Amino acid sequence: QIQLAESGGGLVQPGGSLRLSCVASGSFFRINVMGWYRQAPGNERELVAHISSGGVTNYANSVNGRFTASRDNAKNTVYLQMNSLKPEDKTVYYCYMNHCTRDDEDYDYWGPGTKVTVYS
Repeated sequence: QIQLAESGGGLVQPGGSLRLSCVASGSFFRINVMGWYRQAPGNERELVAHISSGGVTNYANSVNGRFTASRDNAKNTVYLQMNSLKPEDKTVYYCYMNHCTRDDEDYDYWGPGTKVTVYS
């Protein structure tokens, strides 16, 4: 069974930095895109960053230039370095992974979420 587990959330002041990590565990055939989403109460889940297996990244406009996604394919781990944090970045962040089976079927997986609080 494939599972994702995030870590690294917490409290930070505006302008500060946090680094989120997400480890995927289980049996894999091919991990495709990994990334991060976030969801504030009452809002839809929104993309923060995607990173392909080859390292190509895609960011939401609101975080571009401040956040950096990276991954270690050998460790099945994806990271999100968040710099220059703003109060509006305060929410729950979810790790995401797309996995393809040997039968060429794609499945999406989500972590339980990690909370980021930006306070003055």
